[in-house]
Amino acid sequence: MSLFSTIESTISSLDFQTIAPERKEVLQPLIEYVQQKVTAKQPIRINFICTHNSRRSHLSQVWAQAIAYYHGIQNVTCYSGGTESTALYPMVAETLSKAGFEIEKLSNTDNPVYSIKYSANTHPIIGFSKKLDAAFNPTSQFAAVMTCSQADGGCPFIAGAEVRVPITFEDPKAFDNTSQQAVKYEERSLQIATELKYIFSNINA
Repeated sequence: MSLFSTIESTISSLDFQTIAPERKEVLQPLIEYVQQKVTAKQPIRINFICTHNSRRSHLSQVWAQAIAYYHGIQNVTCYSGGTESTALYPMVAETLSKAGFEIEKLSNTDNPVYSIKYSANTHPIIGFSKKLDAAFNPTSQFAAVMTCSQADGGCPFIAGAEVRVPITFEDPKAFDNTSQQAVKYEERSLQIATELKYIFSNINA
């Protein structure tokens, strides 16, 4: 079983030189959490949390799942949630599709549900906007990763989380409806992927 070739070549080309030393310190607590779970042979659950669960949290969830698979790290399940639910922003689906993910829209509602595949024979990621404590997400024994400063500041306590790790990213929303939109979403997507690759490449499986 392997990743779709475009995703695999994208992941293999990601360069850690783009990650500043102080940023690596921000990523270290998640490395330690995942390593602890791997060493104990326990399931690894990571819930990526942002205010609206529409952009950064979904990019993080999808890339983390694919990159854990790329590195052969077992029993990893990635989730995403928000302090409120809105919808997965269409440019996020478009950006992931361009990166090689197979995306199918399963429902055409105000908050559409997407099937997101990174490999032919793995379970797809189900992508839609939801609150962080939605029934779809884990209730205990997970890491809460805060992907935006607003959610990080507004949620000092996440029920059921074993650790709470702020790894915040700039919001590509600032470039919506501009000529730079597609470029800026891809830029943010690749930054997230690079940092997640750094995290999982530091795990001794």
